[in-house]
Amino acid sequence: MGFFTSLFGRSDDYQEEEYEAPGALPELYSGMTLEVETPEGAQVLTGRLSGYIPSEATLTLERLPGALSFGTREVGSSVVIKGISEAMTQFYLRGTIQESNRVVCRIKDVKVKNFPEQRHNFRLRINVPATLFAQGDEARKNPEPCTLVDISTGGACVESEYLHAEDEVLRLKVELADYAPMEFLGEVIRVTEPRPGWFRYGFLFAQLKEAELTDLTRTLYNIQVGNRQIWVRGG
Repeated sequence: MGFFTSLFGRSDDYQEEEYEAPGALPELYSGMTLEVETPEGAQVLTGRLSGYIPSEATLTLERLPGALSFGTREVGSSVVIKGISEAMTQFYLRGTIQESNRVVCRIKDVKVKNFPEQRHNFRLRINVPATLFAQGDEARKNPEPCTLVDISTGGACVESEYLHAEDEVLRLKVELADYAPMEFLGEVIRVTEPRPGWFRYGFLFAQLKEAELTDLTRTLYNIQVGNRQIWVRGG
């Protein structure tokens, strides 16, 4: 195993397995952010929970404040739902699309679904300014402004006018209001050009220490529930 493979936890030999887990659903509340993906991991939408009927195992998602239209899925298709619980642990659900349009997504037959730890991390859509630095720029003299599109405990999606190659190692500095600045060593694992002269990067963090992981998870959770409202369940 090479140095970077060890540092960033990448393994081309890793085979994902998935399984359903028995037990109750995690605590769900109105306003929490949930991400919906296809079973293959392609993102469908990120929305906020606006309704949940436990007796029918049905939940409803609406758009986040300021967000544009939802991506849609065919009625009857399977999806994976991801979120962060009040205990600051990631959870995964599975369900079937009952209704899907540009403003509402309703999912039925919701059940708990577990994955190996390496599979996916909950990504929080954030779209805030951030800064990239070359790995060797110890004095942080050459900042590259960028946009932090989303972030998880495993990595981030970043957009920038600066071109970087896959496998390049950089440092990402994030400063969020009310939180201490965070800096992550990471590796560019994917590069796309959504429009001419503008690049989007999949940025894999070096494996975090336990304390760093706890701090980042707590921060993501606090951001997610910052606008939480009291909500009474339907029955």
